[in-house]
Amino acid sequence: MASKYAAGYRGILRELRKSLDPSRKVNTDIKSHFRAVVENARQHPSDQALVDLDNTILFLKSQREHKRLLERYNPLHDLTEPERLKATANRVGLNMPKLHSDPLGQPIFASPDTIVVLKTAAHQLNTLHRTVVFPTETVYGLGAVATNAEAAAKIFATKSRPADNPLIVHVSSLEMLETLLPPGYEYTKAYRALIKHFWPGALTLLFPRNSDIIPNIITAGQASVAIRMPSHPVARALIAVSNSPLAAPSANTSGKPSPTKAEHVARDLSGKVPIIIDGGACGVGLESTVVDGLHEDGNIRVLRPGGITVEQIRQALEEEYQGGESVPKVLVHKRDYQDEEMEAAPTTPGMKYVHYSPAVPVTLLSTLSNPPSGTTRQPVRSFLRQISATRPHPPKIGVLAPSDSGIWKEIVACEGPSWHRFALGPISNPSLSAKRLFDGLLTLEAEGVDFILIEEIAETHEGLAVMNRVRKAAGEMVWLDYV
Repeated sequence: MASKYAAGYRGILRELRKSLDPSRKVNTDIKSHFRAVVENARQHPSDQALVDLDNTILFLKSQREHKRLLERYNPLHDLTEPERLKATANRVGLNMPKLHSDPLGQPIFASPDTIVVLKTAAHQLNTLHRTVVFPTETVYGLGAVATNAEAAAKIFATKSRPADNPLIVHVSSLEMLETLLPPGYEYTKAYRALIKHFWPGALTLLFPRNSDIIPNIITAGQASVAIRMPSHPVARALIAVSNSPLAAPSANTSGKPSPTKAEHVARDLSGKVPIIIDGGACGVGLESTVVDGLHEDGNIRVLRPGGITVEQIRQALEEEYQGGESVPKVLVHKRDYQDEEMEAAPTTPGMKYVHYSPAVPVTLLSTLSNPPSGTTRQPVRSFLRQISATRPHPPKIGVLAPSDSGIWKEIVACEGPSWHRFALGPISNPSLSAKRLFDGLLTLEAEGVDFILIEEIAETHEGLAVMNRVRKAAGEMVWLDYV
């Protein structure tokens, strides 16, 4: 019996040695701990004690194998041409609540792997003038140095993006922002309020363009430039390490849904980008809100709804304007005002071209908004049976809808099609619907559905941004009713 315990102890020491670099020795305190555990088991022998020893060895072996696999798939290993960097969520510091800096403003990293990954990416950006895919809190971005026209041109080529579709510039600090603005520029009170409340975060502001710094290609020749400071620690750290503002639209072929996971990017742009930094799923899931506060009337115009809601913007302005001051109005493009001239020559992305469309047809199921005059609502069940009969049989139909929608019960009652379900979250939680929308579109597309049905949600809070994307993605709209 004693020899079995001795063998167990030797097995533990063997696994501990294998887990270390050959130049290092096992810590004596750890050795003493395991020796005491084994000695106690020897003095009180039992079958369970031997099982516990075997499980200890198995655990140490599993830990060693886990470490080996992490190193094997570390993004710094096996870089090929074109290089593709994939950094795991833990390695890129996603647990940091904010970007920590030293007194000189340089980011502080908990892991040495993180800084090496970011310096490798920065080399691609600054020295080779190539693009890099990186995570933000909104969607994954395809970045290039914003002050370099040659580098920015590679964004347009990679995405097949129209040249008159401007880019958003990303900065890591207010100091970097100020280097991009015209000399002597002063923030308006409204902009100071929005920056105070929402930066870093999913809010983009239009500023006057300094033509000596920002190339024409970034703004599509417009007199303003869209700039934001992302809150994602990896995005801000990459910008800080690069010491360069990054122009970065979503990292997808132009017109397709924006990627919210690294695998979305890999499926779409594989072979077209040198580096993908994998930071896990994006927390917001929709692009940033774009605001224009440059008009003489002082009002805030929301050109593109996004991760920061109109309600949040309005509340922030009301908090900052006190003592009878006139609070700027918050106007939403196409809801509160029209600007045909800007739509023809947009100052921000997402205003002119078809966007967010997967490779299969999308139909919007309107169950909330009023139908056009003369249009009668159709029962949901009748519509589902109709499309089941008229499509190639049996069709594969993708459905995106709130998790507590009545459509799921109707689907169960409609036999024949192969239903592919993707719940957007409860009706009461539009922020979750925002986070899951693009993932749902891309997931259903990857599952090979013939077409996708998306149910309408209320256009309040994040629902405004969700429906902005859905209406652009949908090629057809039908008005339905639950009866």
